Amino acid sequence: MRRINGSALIIAALVATVAALAFPVWSYADRSGTGQANINASSVSTQWGPLTATDRDFLVKVRLAGLWELPAGQQALERAPTKAIKECGDHLVVGHTDLDKRSRDVAAKLGVELPNQPNDQQQGWLRELSAATGQEYEQKFANLLRNAHGKVFALIAQVRHTTRNTLIRQLASDANITVLDHITMLEATGMVDFDQIANEAAGTVTASPTGPPPPNGNLPPAADPVEPNPNQTLTSEPSTGPGAPTSINTNRPAPGAS
Repeated sequence: MRRINGSALIIAALVATVAALAFPVWSYADRSGTGQANINASSVSTQWGPLTATDRDFLVKVRLAGLWELPAGQQALERAPTKAIKECGDHLVVGHTDLDKRSRDVAAKLGVELPNQPNDQQQGWLRELSAATGQEYEQKFANLLRNAHGKVFALIAQVRHTTRNTLIRQLASDANITVLDHITMLEATGMVDFDQIANEAAGTVTASPTGPPPPNGNLPPAADPVEPNPNQTLTSEPSTGPGAPTSINTNRPAPGAS
């Protein structure tokens, strides 16, 4: 009897130990405060897939971008003395008119309310531009808009990568094309202060950079090229299409088109 009781106690202790170890793993995904719990708590079901808080935030930010960048583009067409800034203004007006139609179409289908005015920060940027003249105006235009477009790139990438909603995924793809086109045009003005952008971004980075050591004055060995199999037939073209390497093809079906 003592032997049986001893064995039972050992087995019970082992079961309790395994359960204690397994419980945190089993419960982690549903525990309050975890990423998975936050996704589930903020998501709603739609016929196009779950719609998360991040998805909705992205949709609002696309709308907000158009509410201040389109007027900024119109102002550039009227006030900018140089061709480069006027061309930027043209791309901003055309790009955000198109992207705004797409965002409103998606919002209507998903039942998401959109703002009708730029936020306080964006209104401040518009006031800065209105108060500036000449070269100061062009410098502010190029840098305010380049910085804003660069920052939204990270959100577009996150949403395009993680969303489970097909409408939001397509809007992220459309936004990526438009934002990259605008960044390219703004940088072509030659007025973007990349040191300022890098220094501002460095203030938000905590992890140490990784990569090869800095150059020491000696040329490193040339990297081997990535070559396709010569026996395969390839039909696609480079993603930038014909023309200059930095050209962006913004042609795509109209919103709502099949």
